[in-house]
Amino acid sequence: MIAINVSGKQISVSVMGEFTLSDYREFEQYVLHNIQFEGGVNLLLDLRDMVSYTLDVAWEEIRFSREHRYDFRQIAVVTNDEWLVWIAWINRLFTDAEIRVFDEPGIAQDWLDGRMA
Repeated sequence: MIAINVSGKQISVSVMGEFTLSDYREFEQYVLHNIQFEGGVNLLLDLRDMVSYTLDVAWEEIRFSREHRYDFRQIAVVTNDEWLVWIAWINRLFTDAEIRVFDEPGIAQDWLDGRMA
């Protein structure tokens, strides 16, 4: 299950429980709408409550990231899971966005807002 909040050029996504393909497709629709009307997208992904994700989500994420390589500006990932930190690092290969991983959503938001280097 996901919760999505859009504010200007920023999309904030919180994942709770299992991250499914239908969740990811919902996320894609928000991103596509934001790209069309706002230009580049800043993304805050809060994955602290994500329990698992399906393999089709991983494949779709790679496909979507490659297709929209230049549409993301900054991506802040909030997680304490070392495996997800590694995945975020790998995703740098598929997008031109600056990607950073944080332990705390407030610090991630400060970075997206330009309040920290």
